[in-house]
Amino acid sequence: MSLDMGSPEREAKSTNRKKGSWAWTAGLILLLSKAKSLIGLLKLQTLLTALISVAFYATVYPWTFAIGLVALLFLHEMGHVWAAKRRGLPVSAPLFIPFFGALIMMKRNPKDAETEAAIALGGPMLGSLAALVCFGLWEWTGYEAWVALAYIGFLINLFNLLPMHPLDGGRIAAAVSRWLWVVGVVAFPIIIWYTGSFIYVIIWIWLMWHMYKRFFGERNRKDYNWTEGVYQTAADPLLPSWYYTGQVRRGSLPISAYCRMDGQHVATFYWEQLNYRGEMEINQPCIVHNATVVQVSEPDEANQITFTVRLYYELYEPSNYYEVSALTRIKYGVMYGGLAAALFAMMAYIHQIGALER
Repeated sequence: MSLDMGSPEREAKSTNRKKGSWAWTAGLILLLSKAKSLIGLLKLQTLLTALISVAFYATVYPWTFAIGLVALLFLHEMGHVWAAKRRGLPVSAPLFIPFFGALIMMKRNPKDAETEAAIALGGPMLGSLAALVCFGLWEWTGYEAWVALAYIGFLINLFNLLPMHPLDGGRIAAAVSRWLWVVGVVAFPIIIWYTGSFIYVIIWIWLMWHMYKRFFGERNRKDYNWTEGVYQTAADPLLPSWYYTGQVRRGSLPISAYCRMDGQHVATFYWEQLNYRGEMEINQPCIVHNATVVQVSEPDEANQITFTVRLYYELYEPSNYYEVSALTRIKYGVMYGGLAAALFAMMAYIHQIGALER
């Protein structure tokens, strides 16, 4: 009877575990440092929702994995932020939603499909790079959490490349071929059948509803969209007090609309009785129909009034929005297909070597 008290394989695993334990923190810092040039864009809501997400994920996974997962989601979203800033488009800071990922909101719509695709591609590009860093750290340390993070990172970014709106793949497909949207609609039920996951059914229904609203709902809409702005000006002492506080119909205000050189859509209005001229920014191309005063406060001690103007508009999509040159289509097609293939290959490789089963 012999006892293998110190086999090289066990010693190697023990060494890797020790090295992995101290290397975990260092590696996580390295992962987060990929976004050091974007840290200045962080806001309180980003930090709070990130901490909440870590707390939620930690109820299911180890806290180290929970932190790493949120870091991967953060880097994916910062890829979008970076791409949007390069195109001069303002965006919100990332907002985390536990078990649903994270998102950013565009404060102004892109001017064409190529710009939309460039911003959409930024997320999977940086997110995939972050997942690749995790894989490299696993190769170096042997710490199992790194390969798990790498795999989930590859999976998240590959899923986002499905050609369905509002996923990144659906936006990238706009600059390649809109026929890819049909591929996404058909492919998703196959994923549902293969995985047998009910959550994918819910996601597919949501994606289909979003695509319907995006391409058919707005077109068939009978009522107008509207947005409001709050303004302040000096009250006219010659006007009676009931003019400000009463429910008298004030009618529509004269309006005009234009687009700035940076692509920002703006509507201006003029309230003749107060000799007040104001403007309101609109985040997407539209046809402005009218503006009305919906609320007015009483004059304060400084004889200032605060009032709310509601602007009614109809969404407008330029007829040349999807006009993309053949060379640009090829460029985005190669990047899109190449990234998807690389992510699939990395996931297959991790399965092949059995890294997730160790």
